[in-house]
Amino acid sequence: MLRTSLIIIATLLCSICVSAQQIPSISLKTVEGKTINTAELDNEGKPIIISFWATWCKPCLRELNAIHEMYEEWQEETGLKLVAVSTDEAQNVNRVKPLVDRFGWEYEVWLDPNGDFKRAMNAHTMPTVIIIDGKGNIVETRYGYTDGSETHLIEKVRELIEQED
Repeated sequence: MLRTSLIIIATLLCSICVSAQQIPSISLKTVEGKTINTAELDNEGKPIIISFWATWCKPCLRELNAIHEMYEEWQEETGLKLVAVSTDEAQNVNRVKPLVDRFGWEYEVWLDPNGDFKRAMNAHTMPTVIIIDGKGNIVETRYGYTDGSETHLIEKVRELIEQED
């Protein structure tokens, strides 16, 4: 009985720790060359989506393009912010801005050529999408992309907003 109670308590504590995970502090550059600290990512109490991607990753491009088509509506409805973090290595980083400009993405785009942020966020598969609530807590991580799965993102964001109201 006591052992079962301890296991339940330990499980609950672990789930609380996981749900309260915060963004680590790593220095990166934006695609415009501005230095940022990842831990300072803020959206005034509204949800944030971080999408780890690469220029060579076809599913990444499909996902970011699919989100781009609805992003303005999503922002108006929820105040959502998306940050696209390029994981292209240093020798390929010069491909990022032209690609972003060509697709017309209006996301914040960060460069992670050494993979420091990618590793810290356990983004081992491209694309990796992380949803953060309005308090800065990581609430969900999703690996990979299939056409249409971006609708789950906005559903989760709506759910988060309802919980915060």
